[in-house]
Amino acid sequence: MILYPAIDLKDGQAVRLLRGEMTEATVFNDDPAAQARAFVDAGCDWLHLVDLNGAFEGKPVNGDAVDAILDACPVPAQLGGGIRDMSTIETWISKGIARVILGTVAVENPDLVRDAARAFPGQVAVGIDARNGRVATKGWAEETDVMVTDLAKSFEDAGVAAIIYTDINRDGAMQGPNIEATAALARSVSIPVIASGGVSSLSDLLALRDCGAELNGAISGRALYDGAIDLKEALTALK
Repeated sequence: MILYPAIDLKDGQAVRLLRGEMTEATVFNDDPAAQARAFVDAGCDWLHLVDLNGAFEGKPVNGDAVDAILDACPVPAQLGGGIRDMSTIETWISKGIARVILGTVAVENPDLVRDAARAFPGQVAVGIDARNGRVATKGWAEETDVMVTDLAKSFEDAGVAAIIYTDINRDGAMQGPNIEATAALARSVSIPVIASGGVSSLSDLLALRDCGAELNGAISGRALYDGAIDLKEALTALK
């Protein structure tokens, strides 16, 4: 199972939000590229990047920070936030992003997801962010009546590389991931599932690994910044 260290970008800085609230942001590093290098030096195989401003504005905002991370780090990176048209997808992939994450458009324009997955095999993931089993969009600001499993199953034949499932109520709260819901989702689809939200200890990572469903990986942010998870120790344990 892959551990994806998260770098959430707000106003050019690496931050963590509490349950997706932009007003509840803690700045952990004003040099995101340096933070990314630290994760890579610790041995991570992937990076998970989110343009938080972009998620709310519907277009890339922290492009300079992403470019700096790509220039500084040799490992693949996946990126979400504000990616809502084919032109933006093409731009990020041409710049070296290994996998784009489509969230809001997966609900509002699923045909774009299918078109992108065909155009860029293995490089398009769907981000499903949920409160109480229902999908939220536009930087988690808008809730829908779409159920997580229904949305995931609708992309079974689309060729997407992964589903990144985030339980918003757990995100940044250091209360542990929603293992039951994540495992249920992974068992319901053949698409690889990546867990996100609430991963706050090595025991959380091991519980996800051993949840009874084969997960592709897990994303962790605050716990790595706070030191609750030692990245080198976690990577060794998961391997």
